[in-house]
Amino acid sequence: MWRTIDAQLRAARLFPSLFSSSSQSQPLHFSLKPIRTFLTTNPKPRHTLYLAPKTLNLRTIFFTATTTATDSISCAASLTVVRCVSSFSPAGSLDWNEPVSCSEVGEGNGDDDNLDEDNKPCIPVRAYFFSTSVDLRSLVEQNRQNFIPPTSRMTNYVVLKFGNLSEINGLGASLSGSNCCYMVVFQYGSIVLFNVREHEVDGYLKIVQKHATGLLPEMRKDEYEVREKASLNTWMQGGLDYIMLQYLSTDGIRTIGSVLGQSIALDYYVRQVDGMVAEFTDINREMETTGKFKMKRKKLFQLVGKANSNLADVILKLGLFERSDIAWKDAKYAQIWEYLRDEFELTQRFASLDFKLKFVEHNIRFLQEILQNRKSDFLEWLIIALIGAEILLSVYDIVHRSALNL
Repeated sequence: MWRTIDAQLRAARLFPSLFSSSSQSQPLHFSLKPIRTFLTTNPKPRHTLYLAPKTLNLRTIFFTATTTATDSISCAASLTVVRCVSSFSPAGSLDWNEPVSCSEVGEGNGDDDNLDEDNKPCIPVRAYFFSTSVDLRSLVEQNRQNFIPPTSRMTNYVVLKFGNLSEINGLGASLSGSNCCYMVVFQYGSIVLFNVREHEVDGYLKIVQKHATGLLPEMRKDEYEVREKASLNTWMQGGLDYIMLQYLSTDGIRTIGSVLGQSIALDYYVRQVDGMVAEFTDINREMETTGKFKMKRKKLFQLVGKANSNLADVILKLGLFERSDIAWKDAKYAQIWEYLRDEFELTQRFASLDFKLKFVEHNIRFLQEILQNRKSDFLEWLIIALIGAEILLSVYDIVHRSALNL
């Protein structure tokens, strides 16, 4: 307590010219000029206690200076003003009523300048596989006004454009947010739709369904996204279930559609082979339990034909190992083609499919040997029966001749 009183008395002695009091009951009066003179001529002490806020209003100083008090209270009021004055920065650096920005107090958010990638406009891409063959020639003849001429030698797909048909290439024009949509139809039965709303999908599928054969009982479906960003530093940038490009052209649509069409078709064939693997697994378990093999020869031949046709379709129809002509011509689209093949793991999935087909082939060969052994055993027993019948006939003939001679 004594230290507090002593500090107050020292402050009163140091700054006697700042305050004047006629009596104990009269209010304190001072002018701003001595305070500004003090700020200019006296530097800030080395051990200053910062108790006042950064911005100080004149109303606070006048309220403090006009307080009615005794001599001790007047000394305390003078100390309060001195403490407020000492908390200021040097003269001329800060105005009296200068506001404090959020960045100075750490309330700003530096992430506001970075746009969220999920909020960028995107182009939905939907891939479907619902048949094993599509007549592309008849499809083009009935949709000649929507047909976009090919730019490569690939003849196993066509590109149809719906909406604004004035711009064919679409270079520099953003497809996201527009009413234009593209449909890539492949001969092996895949359809890839670009910028088509979900409620409009059935209408576009019906256009192709008229020219399709071998409709599947269950349609396969896959979804992807393409985002356009003209200010992108690189040509393309991959992400989780999307790819970002500077712009999307018809060659980009062909490149992306070819990979998605192969992926959705490969998924169908993988499931077909998985069904055969499961069937042979059940047969092997039954043979393990009963020691008998009950499959008919016709059923086995059907499985052989199914396995061979699936392998031929994957290699020949899908063109899984054929590089896109567009990717050969332009390195930009080769980058997209290679990225999407890695993204959808086409090589790894085909390797898994090939391994399963080898397992099926091994089982087929084993079961064929069993059926062949069955046939050989039947023929052997048939020969034995014929030989036995011949022996019986010979014995009967001998006995009959002996009886006649007697």
